[in-house]
Amino acid sequence: MKALGLDIGTTTISAVIVETGERNIIKAYTIANDSFIHTEFPWEKIQDPGKILEKVFQLLDEILEMYQDICVIGLTGQMHGIVYLDGSGKHISPLYTWQDGRGNLTLESSSGDDVKSVCEVLERKFSVKAHAGYGLVTHLYNNRMDIVPRGTVKVCTIMDYLGMRLTDRKTPLMHSSNASSLGLYDAEKGCFMTGVLQEMGVDVRILPEVTDDFVSIGTYKGIPVSTAIGDNQASFLGSVENAADSILVNIGTGGQISVLSDGYFTAKGIEARPFVRGHYLLAGSSLCGGRAYALLEHFFRSYVEAAGVSGVDHYEVMGRMVDEKTGGERLKVNTAFSGTREKPEKRGYIKNIGTENFTPEALIYGVLDGMAEELYKMYTRIEKGTSGSRSRMIASGNGIRKNRHLQKIMGEKFGMSLELAQREEEAAYGAAVSGMIAAEMVTLKEAVGV
Repeated sequence: MKALGLDIGTTTISAVIVETGERNIIKAYTIANDSFIHTEFPWEKIQDPGKILEKVFQLLDEILEMYQDICVIGLTGQMHGIVYLDGSGKHISPLYTWQDGRGNLTLESSSGDDVKSVCEVLERKFSVKAHAGYGLVTHLYNNRMDIVPRGTVKVCTIMDYLGMRLTDRKTPLMHSSNASSLGLYDAEKGCFMTGVLQEMGVDVRILPEVTDDFVSIGTYKGIPVSTAIGDNQASFLGSVENAADSILVNIGTGGQISVLSDGYFTAKGIEARPFVRGHYLLAGSSLCGGRAYALLEHFFRSYVEAAGVSGVDHYEVMGRMVDEKTGGERLKVNTAFSGTREKPEKRGYIKNIGTENFTPEALIYGVLDGMAEELYKMYTRIEKGTSGSRSRMIASGNGIRKNRHLQKIMGEKFGMSLELAQREEEAAYGAAVSGMIAAEMVTLKEAVGV
Protein backbone atom coordinates (compact mmCIF):
# COMPACT_ATOMS: atom_id res chain seq x y z
CA MET A 1 0.00 0.00 0.00
CA LYS A 2 1.02 3.61 -0.50
CA ALA A 3 0.56 6.95 1.24
CA LEU A 4 0.29 10.31 -0.48
CA GLY A 5 1.66 13.55 0.97
CA LEU A 6 0.67 16.98 -0.35
CA ASP A 7 2.49 20.24 0.44
CA ILE A 8 1.08 23.64 -0.56
CA GLY A 9 4.16 25.84 -0.46
CA THR A 10 4.33 29.55 -1.17
CA THR A 11 5.97 29.12 -4.58
CA THR A 12 5.50 25.41 -5.35
CA ILE A 13 3.03 22.61 -4.72
CA SER A 14 4.58 19.21 -4.06
CA ALA A 15 3.32 15.65 -3.79
CA VAL A 16 5.07 12.40 -2.92
CA ILE A 17 4.01 8.77 -3.14
CA VAL A 18 5.42 6.77 -0.22
CA GLU A 19 5.56 3.01 0.14
CA THR A 20 4.16 2.34 3.61
CA GLY A 21 6.38 -0.62 4.53
CA GLU A 22 9.92 0.77 4.25
CA ARG A 23 8.59 4.34 3.85
CA ASN A 24 10.55 4.94 0.66
CA ILE A 25 9.50 7.63 -1.83
CA ILE A 26 8.33 6.03 -5.06
CA LYS A 27 7.55 9.19 -6.98
CA ALA A 28 7.72 12.94 -6.33
CA TYR A 29 5.94 15.76 -8.15
CA THR A 30 6.46 19.54 -8.01
CA ILE A 31 4.44 22.17 -9.84
CA ALA A 32 4.50 25.98 -9.68
CA ASN A 33 2.18 27.78 -7.29
CA ASP A 34 1.82 30.89 -9.41
CA SER A 35 -1.27 32.13 -7.59
CA PHE A 36 -0.11 35.48 -6.18
CA ILE A 37 -2.56 38.32 -6.74
CA HIS A 38 -1.04 41.65 -7.72
CA THR A 39 -2.18 44.56 -5.54
CA GLU A 40 -1.35 48.22 -5.26
CA PHE A 41 0.06 47.78 -1.75
CA PRO A 42 3.65 46.53 -1.43
CA TRP A 43 2.95 45.17 2.07
CA GLU A 44 0.00 43.05 0.90
CA LYS A 45 0.90 39.45 -0.02
CA ILE A 46 -2.15 37.45 -1.06
CA GLN A 47 -2.85 34.39 -3.21
CA ASP A 48 -5.90 32.95 -4.96
CA PRO A 49 -7.23 29.89 -3.03
CA GLY A 50 -9.40 28.82 -5.96
CA LYS A 51 -6.41 28.68 -8.29
CA ILE A 52 -4.36 26.80 -5.69
CA LEU A 53 -7.04 24.16 -5.19
CA GLU A 54 -7.60 23.80 -8.92
CA LYS A 55 -3.91 22.95 -9.33
CA VAL A 56 -3.93 20.56 -6.36
CA PHE A 57 -7.04 18.67 -7.48
CA GLN A 58 -5.72 18.28 -11.00
CA LEU A 59 -2.42 16.89 -9.71
CA LEU A 60 -4.14 14.71 -7.10
CA ASP A 61 -6.59 13.13 -9.54
CA GLU A 62 -3.79 12.37 -12.00
CA ILE A 63 -1.88 10.63 -9.20
CA LEU A 64 -4.89 8.64 -8.00
CA GLU A 65 -5.59 7.47 -11.53
CA MET A 66 -2.02 6.20 -11.79
CA TYR A 67 -1.78 4.70 -8.28
CA GLN A 68 -4.81 2.65 -7.32
CA ASP A 69 -3.47 1.47 -3.94
CA ILE A 70 -3.13 4.76 -2.03
CA CYS A 71 -4.54 4.17 1.44
CA VAL A 72 -4.15 7.57 3.13
CA ILE A 73 -3.59 11.24 2.22
CA GLY A 74 -1.59 13.58 4.47
CA LEU A 75 -1.52 17.36 4.12
CA THR A 76 0.82 20.24 4.93
CA GLY A 77 1.65 23.67 3.59
CA GLN A 78 2.66 27.25 4.31
CA MET A 79 1.95 28.15 7.91
CA HIS A 80 0.52 31.35 9.44
CA GLY A 81 -1.72 32.52 6.57
CA ILE A 82 -5.54 32.53 6.69
CA VAL A 83 -8.53 32.11 4.42
CA TYR A 84 -12.01 33.38 5.34
CA LEU A 85 -14.83 30.84 4.92
CA ASP A 86 -18.61 31.15 4.63
CA GLY A 87 -21.24 28.91 6.21
CA SER A 88 -20.97 26.32 3.44
CA GLY A 89 -17.21 25.98 4.00
CA LYS A 90 -16.22 27.83 0.81
CA HIS A 91 -13.60 30.58 0.66
CA ILE A 92 -14.80 34.18 0.38
CA SER A 93 -11.41 35.85 0.51
CA PRO A 94 -7.90 35.51 -0.86
CA LEU A 95 -5.28 33.62 1.11
CA TYR A 96 -3.53 36.20 3.27
CA THR A 97 -0.07 34.63 3.33
CA TRP A 98 2.64 34.55 5.99
CA GLN A 99 4.46 37.29 4.08
CA ASP A 100 1.62 39.80 4.47
CA GLY A 101 2.80 42.90 6.34
CA ARG A 102 -0.40 44.61 7.49
CA GLY A 103 0.22 43.64 11.10
CA ASN A 104 3.08 46.16 11.20
CA LEU A 105 1.09 49.02 9.65
CA THR A 106 0.21 51.99 11.79
CA LEU A 107 -3.51 51.98 12.48
CA GLU A 108 -5.73 55.03 12.29
CA SER A 109 -8.05 55.95 15.13
CA SER A 110 -11.65 57.15 14.70
CA SER A 111 -10.40 60.69 15.40
CA GLY A 112 -7.92 60.44 12.56
CA ASP A 113 -4.87 60.20 14.82
CA ASP A 114 -2.25 57.53 14.15
CA VAL A 115 -2.02 54.79 16.75
CA LYS A 116 0.18 51.75 17.13
CA SER A 117 0.23 48.72 14.83
CA VAL A 118 -1.63 45.53 15.74
CA CYS A 119 1.64 43.88 16.77
CA GLU A 120 2.55 46.81 19.02
CA VAL A 121 -0.89 46.88 20.65
CA LEU A 122 -0.73 43.16 21.40
CA GLU A 123 2.71 43.44 22.96
CA ARG A 124 2.22 46.65 24.94
CA LYS A 125 -1.34 46.12 26.14
CA PHE A 126 -1.45 42.34 26.53
CA SER A 127 2.25 41.26 26.60
CA VAL A 128 1.45 38.97 23.66
CA LYS A 129 4.19 38.46 21.09
CA ALA A 130 2.71 37.92 17.63
CA HIS A 131 4.09 38.87 14.25
CA ALA A 132 2.89 40.34 10.98
CA GLY A 133 1.78 37.54 8.67
CA TYR A 134 0.30 35.49 11.51
CA GLY A 135 -3.31 34.85 10.56
CA LEU A 136 -5.04 36.30 13.61
CA VAL A 137 -2.82 39.39 13.49
CA THR A 138 -3.96 39.82 9.89
CA HIS A 139 -7.55 39.33 11.02
CA LEU A 140 -7.22 41.90 13.81
CA TYR A 141 -6.09 44.47 11.25
CA ASN A 142 -8.88 43.54 8.82
CA ASN A 143 -11.42 43.66 11.65
CA ARG A 144 -10.20 47.09 12.79
CA MET A 145 -10.31 48.42 9.21
CA ASP A 146 -13.74 46.81 8.62
CA ILE A 147 -12.56 44.78 5.62
CA VAL A 148 -13.40 41.30 6.87
CA PRO A 149 -15.57 39.72 4.14
CA ARG A 150 -19.28 39.79 4.90
CA GLY A 151 -20.61 36.32 5.64
CA THR A 152 -17.42 35.09 7.31
CA VAL A 153 -18.10 32.12 9.59
CA LYS A 154 -14.66 30.53 10.09
CA VAL A 155 -10.97 31.03 9.31
CA CYS A 156 -8.32 28.41 8.58
CA THR A 157 -5.01 27.84 6.80
CA ILE A 158 -4.81 26.97 3.10
CA MET A 159 -3.96 23.31 3.82
CA ASP A 160 -6.88 23.02 6.24
CA TYR A 161 -9.09 24.46 3.53
CA LEU A 162 -7.81 21.82 1.12
CA GLY A 163 -8.70 19.16 3.69
CA MET A 164 -12.22 20.57 3.96
CA ARG A 165 -12.75 20.59 0.22
CA LEU A 166 -11.39 17.06 -0.13
CA THR A 167 -13.73 15.70 2.53
CA ASP A 168 -16.74 18.01 2.01
CA ARG A 169 -16.46 19.39 5.54
CA LYS A 170 -18.25 22.67 6.23
CA THR A 171 -16.01 23.61 9.18
CA PRO A 172 -12.29 23.01 9.72
CA LEU A 173 -10.70 20.64 12.21
CA MET A 174 -7.26 22.16 12.67
CA HIS A 175 -4.17 20.51 14.11
CA SER A 176 -2.60 22.52 16.94
CA SER A 177 0.54 23.06 14.83
CA ASN A 178 -1.51 25.15 12.42
CA ALA A 179 -3.66 26.74 15.12
CA SER A 180 -0.52 27.95 16.90
CA SER A 181 0.85 29.36 13.64
CA LEU A 182 -2.09 31.80 13.48
CA GLY A 183 -0.81 33.58 16.59
CA LEU A 184 -2.74 34.39 19.77
CA TYR A 185 -2.65 30.71 20.66
CA ASP A 186 -1.40 29.52 24.05
CA ALA A 187 0.65 26.48 23.04
CA GLU A 188 1.29 25.55 26.68
CA LYS A 189 -2.43 25.47 27.56
CA GLY A 190 -3.50 24.30 24.11
CA CYS A 191 -6.11 26.96 23.35
CA PHE A 192 -6.65 30.28 21.60
CA MET A 193 -6.35 33.47 23.67
CA THR A 194 -10.06 34.18 23.43
CA GLY A 195 -10.01 36.84 26.15
CA VAL A 196 -7.47 38.95 24.27
CA LEU A 197 -9.27 38.45 20.98
CA GLN A 198 -12.63 39.45 22.47
CA GLU A 199 -11.12 42.55 24.08
CA MET A 200 -9.73 43.43 20.63
CA GLY A 201 -13.25 43.17 19.19
CA VAL A 202 -13.07 39.72 17.54
CA ASP A 203 -16.04 37.37 17.35
CA VAL A 204 -14.31 34.21 18.55
CA ARG A 205 -16.89 31.99 16.86
CA ILE A 206 -14.72 32.27 13.74
CA LEU A 207 -12.01 30.18 15.44
CA PRO A 208 -11.66 26.59 14.24
CA GLU A 209 -11.94 23.41 16.29
CA VAL A 210 -8.47 22.19 17.28
CA THR A 211 -6.91 18.76 17.92
CA ASP A 212 -3.46 17.84 19.25
CA ASP A 213 -3.41 14.51 17.43
CA PHE A 214 -2.94 13.28 13.88
CA VAL A 215 -6.46 12.10 13.06
CA SER A 216 -8.68 11.48 10.05
CA ILE A 217 -11.01 14.32 9.01
CA GLY A 218 -12.92 12.36 6.37
CA THR A 219 -12.35 10.67 3.02
CA TYR A 220 -11.71 11.60 -0.61
CA LYS A 221 -12.86 8.99 -3.11
CA GLY A 222 -12.87 6.52 -0.25
CA ILE A 223 -9.32 7.36 0.89
CA PRO A 224 -8.88 8.67 4.47
CA VAL A 225 -7.52 12.22 4.71
CA SER A 226 -5.66 13.26 7.88
CA THR A 227 -5.52 16.63 9.59
CA ALA A 228 -3.15 19.06 7.90
CA ILE A 229 -0.01 19.91 9.88
CA GLY A 230 2.37 22.86 9.69
CA ASP A 231 5.22 22.64 7.20
CA ASN A 232 7.77 23.07 10.01
CA GLN A 233 6.39 20.01 11.78
CA ALA A 234 6.05 18.10 8.50
CA SER A 235 9.67 18.87 7.56
CA PHE A 236 10.81 17.59 10.95
CA LEU A 237 8.83 14.38 10.46
CA GLY A 238 10.25 14.05 6.97
CA SER A 239 13.90 14.72 7.86
CA VAL A 240 14.75 13.54 11.37
CA GLU A 241 14.89 9.89 12.41
CA ASN A 242 16.53 10.30 15.84
CA ALA A 243 15.01 13.41 17.39
CA ALA A 244 16.70 12.99 20.79
CA ASP A 245 20.16 13.47 19.23
CA SER A 246 19.36 15.78 16.30
CA ILE A 247 18.53 19.32 15.33
CA LEU A 248 16.95 20.29 12.02
CA VAL A 249 18.23 23.27 10.06
CA ASN A 250 16.21 24.33 7.03
CA ILE A 251 17.45 27.03 4.69
CA GLY A 252 15.32 28.02 1.75
CA THR A 253 14.08 31.56 1.14
CA GLY A 254 14.10 31.92 4.92
CA GLY A 255 16.02 29.98 7.54
CA GLN A 256 14.88 27.92 10.48
CA ILE A 257 16.24 25.78 13.29
CA SER A 258 14.05 23.24 15.11
CA VAL A 259 14.64 21.02 18.13
CA LEU A 260 12.12 18.56 19.59
CA SER A 261 11.30 19.00 23.29
CA ASP A 262 8.90 17.34 25.70
CA GLY A 263 8.71 20.59 27.67
CA TYR A 264 7.34 24.03 26.88
CA PHE A 265 10.03 26.72 26.56
CA THR A 266 10.26 30.11 24.88
CA ALA A 267 12.99 32.74 24.65
CA LYS A 268 13.83 35.78 22.54
CA GLY A 269 13.16 34.74 18.94
CA ILE A 270 12.26 31.18 19.98
CA GLU A 271 8.74 29.74 19.75
CA ALA A 272 7.41 26.54 21.28
CA ARG A 273 5.34 25.10 18.45
CA PRO A 274 2.99 22.16 19.05
CA PHE A 275 4.19 18.94 17.41
CA VAL A 276 2.07 16.12 18.76
CA ARG A 277 0.45 15.74 22.17
CA GLY A 278 3.15 16.20 24.83
CA HIS A 279 5.87 17.36 22.43
CA TYR A 280 6.92 20.74 21.05
CA LEU A 281 9.26 21.99 18.37
CA LEU A 282 11.42 24.78 19.74
CA ALA A 283 11.92 26.85 16.61
CA GLY A 284 13.79 29.97 15.61
CA SER A 285 13.47 31.63 12.22
CA SER A 286 15.73 33.95 10.23
CA LEU A 287 13.56 35.93 7.84
CA CYS A 288 16.19 36.42 5.16
CA GLY A 289 17.85 33.00 5.38
CA GLY A 290 18.94 31.73 1.97
CA ARG A 291 17.71 34.93 0.37
CA ALA A 292 20.79 36.66 1.79
CA TYR A 293 23.01 34.65 -0.54
CA ALA A 294 20.62 35.26 -3.43
CA LEU A 295 20.81 39.02 -2.77
CA LEU A 296 24.60 38.83 -2.93
CA GLU A 297 24.41 36.96 -6.25
CA HIS A 298 22.08 39.67 -7.56
CA PHE A 299 24.56 42.33 -6.42
CA PHE A 300 27.41 40.75 -8.41
CA ARG A 301 25.20 40.01 -11.41
CA SER A 302 23.93 43.61 -11.60
CA TYR A 303 27.46 44.98 -11.74
CA VAL A 304 28.68 42.47 -14.33
CA GLU A 305 25.66 43.01 -16.59
CA ALA A 306 26.13 46.80 -16.29
CA ALA A 307 29.66 46.19 -17.56
CA GLY A 308 28.19 44.46 -20.61
CA VAL A 309 28.79 40.81 -19.65
CA SER A 310 25.96 38.29 -19.56
CA GLY A 311 25.51 34.54 -19.41
CA VAL A 312 27.66 34.07 -16.30
CA ASP A 313 26.81 31.44 -13.66
CA HIS A 314 27.47 33.71 -10.72
CA TYR A 315 26.76 31.06 -8.08
CA GLU A 316 29.50 28.90 -9.62
CA VAL A 317 31.92 31.82 -9.63
CA MET A 318 31.05 32.71 -6.02
CA GLY A 319 31.70 29.13 -4.94
CA ARG A 320 35.02 29.08 -6.73
CA MET A 321 36.09 32.33 -5.09
CA VAL A 322 35.37 30.90 -1.63
CA ASP A 323 37.44 27.82 -2.59
CA GLU A 324 40.35 30.10 -3.39
CA LYS A 325 39.95 32.26 -0.29
CA THR A 326 42.95 32.13 2.06
CA GLY A 327 43.15 33.17 5.72
CA GLY A 328 43.24 36.68 7.03
CA GLU A 329 40.94 38.97 8.92
CA ARG A 330 37.29 38.24 8.21
CA LEU A 331 34.42 40.55 7.47
CA LYS A 332 31.61 40.41 10.00
CA VAL A 333 28.29 40.32 8.19
CA ASN A 334 24.92 40.44 9.90
CA THR A 335 22.37 38.98 7.46
CA ALA A 336 19.15 40.27 9.04
CA PHE A 337 18.49 42.06 5.76
CA SER A 338 14.73 41.55 6.15
CA GLY A 339 14.69 42.36 9.87
CA THR A 340 13.69 39.85 12.52
CA ARG A 341 10.36 38.63 13.88
CA GLU A 342 10.87 40.82 16.96
CA LYS A 343 12.29 43.84 15.11
CA PRO A 344 11.03 43.96 11.51
CA GLU A 345 12.66 47.37 11.09
CA LYS A 346 16.12 45.98 11.84
CA ARG A 347 18.63 45.72 9.00
CA GLY A 348 21.90 43.89 8.44
CA TYR A 349 25.39 45.33 8.31
CA ILE A 350 29.00 44.70 7.30
CA LYS A 351 31.73 45.40 9.86
CA ASN A 352 35.45 44.99 10.34
CA ILE A 353 36.30 46.25 6.85
CA GLY A 354 40.01 46.77 6.29
CA THR A 355 42.29 47.37 3.34
CA GLU A 356 43.18 43.67 3.09
CA ASN A 357 39.76 42.06 3.45
CA PHE A 358 37.53 44.35 1.38
CA THR A 359 37.31 41.70 -1.35
CA PRO A 360 34.49 39.82 -3.08
CA GLU A 361 35.62 36.47 -1.65
CA ALA A 362 35.71 37.85 1.90
CA LEU A 363 32.22 39.27 1.43
CA ILE A 364 30.90 35.96 0.07
CA TYR A 365 32.35 34.06 3.01
CA GLY A 366 31.08 36.71 5.43
CA VAL A 367 27.51 36.40 4.17
CA LEU A 368 27.61 32.60 4.51
CA ASP A 369 29.06 32.90 7.99
CA GLY A 370 26.42 35.48 8.90
CA MET A 371 23.62 33.16 7.76
CA ALA A 372 25.03 30.42 10.01
CA GLU A 373 25.64 32.78 12.93
CA GLU A 374 22.04 34.02 12.96
CA LEU A 375 20.73 30.48 13.40
CA TYR A 376 23.49 29.48 15.82
CA LYS A 377 22.54 32.30 18.20
CA MET A 378 18.99 30.97 18.19
CA TYR A 379 20.27 27.48 18.97
CA THR A 380 22.21 28.73 22.00
CA ARG A 381 18.91 30.06 23.38
CA ILE A 382 17.12 26.79 22.61
CA GLU A 383 19.82 24.82 24.44
CA LYS A 384 18.90 26.57 27.69
CA GLY A 385 15.42 25.10 27.53
CA THR A 386 16.25 21.52 26.56
CA SER A 387 17.87 18.62 28.33
CA GLY A 388 20.62 16.48 26.84
CA SER A 389 23.06 17.38 24.08
CA ARG A 390 22.65 16.97 20.35
CA SER A 391 25.46 15.82 18.08
CA ARG A 392 23.76 15.56 14.68
CA MET A 393 22.58 18.37 12.43
CA ILE A 394 20.10 17.43 9.72
CA ALA A 395 20.02 19.99 6.92
CA SER A 396 17.16 20.49 4.49
CA GLY A 397 16.13 23.07 1.92
CA ASN A 398 17.83 24.04 -1.33
CA GLY A 399 19.58 27.00 0.27
CA ILE A 400 21.91 24.64 2.10
CA ARG A 401 21.50 21.46 0.07
CA LYS A 402 23.08 23.13 -2.97
CA ASN A 403 25.78 25.05 -1.10
CA ARG A 404 28.65 22.90 0.19
CA HIS A 405 30.44 25.92 1.65
CA LEU A 406 27.43 26.75 3.81
CA GLN A 407 27.24 23.10 4.87
CA LYS A 408 30.87 23.23 6.04
CA ILE A 409 30.45 26.55 7.85
CA MET A 410 27.27 25.35 9.58
CA GLY A 411 28.93 22.16 10.81
CA GLU A 412 31.93 24.06 12.16
CA LYS A 413 29.78 26.77 13.74
CA PHE A 414 27.60 24.27 15.61
CA GLY A 415 30.38 21.77 16.28
CA MET A 416 28.25 18.96 14.88
CA SER A 417 28.38 16.52 12.01
CA LEU A 418 26.06 17.75 9.27
CA GLU A 419 23.93 15.36 7.25
CA LEU A 420 21.66 16.27 4.37
CA ALA A 421 18.09 15.09 4.79
CA GLN A 422 17.68 11.87 2.83
CA ARG A 423 14.57 13.05 1.01
CA GLU A 424 14.38 16.35 -0.85
CA GLU A 425 10.61 16.85 -0.56
CA GLU A 426 10.81 16.78 3.23
CA ALA A 427 7.52 18.51 4.01
CA ALA A 428 5.42 16.47 1.56
CA TYR A 429 7.08 13.29 2.83
CA GLY A 430 6.39 14.34 6.42
CA ALA A 431 2.76 14.94 5.51
CA ALA A 432 2.55 11.37 4.19
CA VAL A 433 4.07 10.09 7.44
CA SER A 434 1.54 12.09 9.48
CA GLY A 435 -1.19 10.42 7.46
CA MET A 436 0.28 7.01 8.25
CA ILE A 437 0.41 7.90 11.95
CA ALA A 438 -3.24 8.99 11.81
CA ALA A 439 -4.10 5.66 10.15
CA GLU A 440 -2.12 3.82 12.87
CA MET A 441 0.22 2.32 10.28
CA VAL A 442 3.30 3.95 11.85
CA THR A 443 4.03 5.12 15.40
CA LEU A 444 5.71 8.38 16.34
CA LYS A 445 8.57 6.37 17.80
CA GLU A 446 9.08 4.57 14.52
CA ALA A 447 8.99 7.90 12.67
CA VAL A 448 11.32 10.09 14.79
CA GLY A 449 12.49 7.84 17.62
CA VAL A 450 10.44 9.31 20.52
